Amino acid sequence: MPKYIAKRVIMAVVTAFLVATLTFCIMNLVPGGPFLAEKAVTPQAQAAMEAKYGLDKPLPQQYLTYLSGLLHGDFGLSLKKRGRTVAEIISTKFPVSARLGACALIVAVCIGVPLGSVAAFNRGKLVDNILVVLSTAGIAIPSFLSSTLLMYVFTTKLQLLPSLGLTTPESYIMPVTALALYPTFYIARLMRSSMLDVIGQDYMKTARAKGVSTFLIIFKHAMRNAILPVVTYLGPLLASLMTGSFIIEKIFNIPGLGSEFVGAITSRDYPMIMGTTIFLAVFVICMNVIVDILYAVIDPRIKLK
Repeated sequence: MPKYIAKRVIMAVVTAFLVATLTFCIMNLVPGGPFLAEKAVTPQAQAAMEAKYGLDKPLPQQYLTYLSGLLHGDFGLSLKKRGRTVAEIISTKFPVSARLGACALIVAVCIGVPLGSVAAFNRGKLVDNILVVLSTAGIAIPSFLSSTLLMYVFTTKLQLLPSLGLTTPESYIMPVTALALYPTFYIARLMRSSMLDVIGQDYMKTARAKGVSTFLIIFKHAMRNAILPVVTYLGPLLASLMTGSFIIEKIFNIPGLGSEFVGAITSRDYPMIMGTTIFLAVFVICMNVIVDILYAVIDPRIKLK
């Protein structure tokens, strides 16, 4: 296990380095510059701003300077929010998106796993057919449509829930529901498919023949093996939900990292774009490493080599 963990950590570091390199190269290949949108910028003023942010130096030197800063947790200064660092903005905005994503993840797992299990143990029955239709519709409906529909019903018509920000517990209901809709039904479909495969195995038939209770069959034998595909999906899902949905944050006016990232793209804030991209990539990489390690904890039969 220690050897496997060390190998995965080294691979994660190399992947993060490649992401940082590609992000830097791609951003410097984009036509134009970050100060083109500034009004009435003279050549002298533009040269002064480029010198201030180190953009007047050769690209190899900029690249080495940027990598050196990354190793110390420095993503550079924001070009549009003067006086603020990218790391400061991320540390301020990410907790908002993380709270929203964590709530959506809990909802998706707590609802999706039981739904998939119930559908599998009632295969071909009315309950299974209803859940299959609901899961298909839930996966097909885009988040902007579900967000708009929720807002129309619960804010405009019923006037029960606030539609902007995350200032009260009630304000979490609609954005969390919209954000959790797709992963909930995707997890349900994953769990149903995996559970159908597991309940047909010989050891399940043996457990039934020995008179083991249905509760133990489901939660001790079937659930532990059937949940492996869900665990695999939880790695990238956790990273995706923790960073929030860009569309949902815009619709509900949530001041999270997603809306900040969209604003950075439209304003050509290159350090903010690169810093956010690298931060999210590292987050995804870390989640995948954790999931790989959890595989052996959930199912000891898996040999890590």
